[in-house]
Amino acid sequence: MKKFWYYALLLFLILIAAGCSLPGSALLKKIQSKSATTTALHIPATEETPEVESDLTSTATLVPSSTPSPTPAEIVFEIGQELTIKYLRKLEINSSEIVFHERLSSGYSYARHLVSYTSEGNQIFGLLTIPFTEAPEEGFKAIVFNHGYIPPTVYQTTERYQAYVDYLARNGFVVFKIDYRGHGNSEGLPSGSYFSPGYTIDAISALKSLQTLDYVDSESIGMWGHSMAGNLVLRAMLVEPDIKAGVIWAGAVYSYDDFLTFGINDHTYRPPAVPGELEQDEHLSGTRPIFEANGWPDPDQPFWQSVSLTENIDFLERPIQLHHAVDDPVVDVNYSHGLAGVLLENGKNYEFYTYDGGGHNLISPWFDKAMLRTVQFFKDNL
Repeated sequence: MKKFWYYALLLFLILIAAGCSLPGSALLKKIQSKSATTTALHIPATEETPEVESDLTSTATLVPSSTPSPTPAEIVFEIGQELTIKYLRKLEINSSEIVFHERLSSGYSYARHLVSYTSEGNQIFGLLTIPFTEAPEEGFKAIVFNHGYIPPTVYQTTERYQAYVDYLARNGFVVFKIDYRGHGNSEGLPSGSYFSPGYTIDAISALKSLQTLDYVDSESIGMWGHSMAGNLVLRAMLVEPDIKAGVIWAGAVYSYDDFLTFGINDHTYRPPAVPGELEQDEHLSGTRPIFEANGWPDPDQPFWQSVSLTENIDFLERPIQLHHAVDDPVVDVNYSHGLAGVLLENGKNYEFYTYDGGGHNLISPWFDKAMLRTVQFFKDNL
């Protein structure tokens, strides 16, 4: 009797291997089809699943080597491609040595210099501070300081943000406050940060220029940004791995969908023109074609996914610190709440501080607390 069942089972397995059509083959195909569908949906098999069904699944999911899975082609956008994160990550961003033009009045414990460097062929000016103390063996830690929106025609290198630069400089950092293209005496056309990569490239070029100074630790350079430059700093950190830490005060526009939701409440800020409008600010001439070709920011559209900083947050590898006052009348604090939520969800290294007052510039008495946290964050992470 045992031999009968042995030969019967052996015959059954031979017929399956040969692909024979049995009266029960329709049922077999149903089992195979069901098992394959379950695998595709990533639903784990239950303990009650018969062992033979697991074996049949293996048979059903075999794929001939002659039909490899297709590799999805990378989308190339005819207009706006230069703003995408993947494009910028592949872009070779170079710079030059820093040229010293004028020694300015000194700070409490540091020298101040008017200097320039080259970014995409443009001469960009900036304010460079250098501590009086002897540089450590590895060099000073340094910070590329990125200012918020100031009308380019009224911008001056040595004006605005004096207290911010002074606080960082007095704490032993080399600080490089850059102008951006088209600001002050810097060459090039101002383009804004949200819809052009120009300022981001200027900031990364500044970092590479700092790396040419023998008294700067080339492996210990961070970025600070305010308001509009929050977008710049985060984009730069997604693109350039040599940025070891970033700090953003009252930053804006990370997903681009948030830009439509919260806007920017600043009478000096010129927003991009609505597609179809005849009048447009000359410094924002590049935005109209982007909107006409790709529509308004939409998180479901491939182009806006490719430029969104939050959609590409996986590229963030360094720690970041956020500061924002709840009473900020220019940039809604929910910009920072939204970014912090994305950072938390994706397991990124970040700190986020809100303040009951201080407005857009986090003025006193909140200024000192925010600066103390900023300095300590840079000391710990650079």
